Amino acid sequence: MSLLEITDLEFAQELANTEQPVLVYFWAEWCGPCRLMSPSVKAIADQYDGRLKVLKLAVDPNPQSVAQCQVEGVPALRLFKQGNLVLSHEGAITKPKLLELLEPVLP
Repeated sequence: MSLLEITDLEFAQELANTEQPVLVYFWAEWCGPCRLMSPSVKAIADQYDGRLKVLKLAVDPNPQSVAQCQVEGVPALRLFKQGNLVLSHEGAITKPKLLELLEPVLP
């Protein structure tokens, strides 16, 4: 399981039930930049499988998680360690930039 699509109902449980850092990718089907960034997020999920849990959450059907994480635009990324938010980014970024953001906080 490298990339897991979740809903509001699963959000809190997925953050709580892991020792690994958790990257949450907020996206929307209608979002062009999200479609460009999705392959990079999937590649990161595969590359760091076992070291990083990657969750994909569609914003439109999941307003509770969007509000909780204060997502104002998509694509958006939130990184949690032990349930605490440690990194927040909004807007499309390249895979090298994503790796640059993640490296300092990964085990």
